[in-house]
Amino acid sequence: MTSVHQPVRSPLLSEETLQRFAREVAKYPPDQAQSAVMACLAIAQHEHGFVSLEAEKAIAEYLGMAPMAVHEVTTFYNMYNQRLVGKFKLNVCTNLPCQLRDGGKALAYLEEKLGITMGETTPDGMFTLQQSECLGACADSPVMLVNDRHMCSFMSHDKLDQLIEGLSASEGKA
Repeated sequence: MTSVHQPVRSPLLSEETLQRFAREVAKYPPDQAQSAVMACLAIAQHEHGFVSLEAEKAIAEYLGMAPMAVHEVTTFYNMYNQRLVGKFKLNVCTNLPCQLRDGGKALAYLEEKLGITMGETTPDGMFTLQQSECLGACADSPVMLVNDRHMCSFMSHDKLDQLIEGLSASEGKA
């Protein structure tokens, strides 16, 4: 395996990306470069829109890890997209506490409203709908996460309508 001190040449990793990787790796002791795997995955996703198997392999080589170890991280966390997603990724919590408080109904309502099923993207590329495991806000359910950053709580049908209309309007599609 390649040492993290030697630059990895890959068409997937720009010089800017390699510099960002190096800054993340520098935060850890030299023998713990693998600790930067999540940051490197986020950087690669930011550059390409998702984390491909090729990007995982390049990150593994850069960090001196087995490609499968990187893939395990990518597939464990739903914040890493393994394919291109819409402009707005909507993760609806479907864990048991949220199911008991209408999380499933919120997901079904969004499927109907957007005309897609869970895991799909609208034809215009605006919305991708996903289910999510616990988002840590059970008392606020149904809850959802927009683009892995913005938590939305108490998502009644009216609030879901407002959210979709607001996001669409922000892109000039309302």
